[in-house]
Amino acid sequence: MSTQAASGRFQMAATLTHDSAKAALDAGLSRIAAGATEVDCASLTHFDSSALAVMLAWQRAATARGAALNVVNAPSGLASLAQAYGVDTLLTFRH
Repeated sequence: MSTQAASGRFQMAATLTHDSAKAALDAGLSRIAAGATEVDCASLTHFDSSALAVMLAWQRAATARGAALNVVNAPSGLASLAQAYGVDTLLTFRH
């Protein structure tokens, strides 16, 4: 994770795979606990299904706080992967 780009938004790192999932999960949960409601995936270039698991956990954490988590600038491959796994309706992808 990089620093927060704007109030309520945090940036995803360039890579989110099985190897980096725990660190990404923890960092995102901290941001969400602090009030973030948007994650920017513009820099995300290398990912696997672990990225979806992390995002779903972030979404659950946001929902527990009474908020939605918007995923912005998601790579098309990530949206396709979410659709293939049948979880695309559980995440809010925005452009």
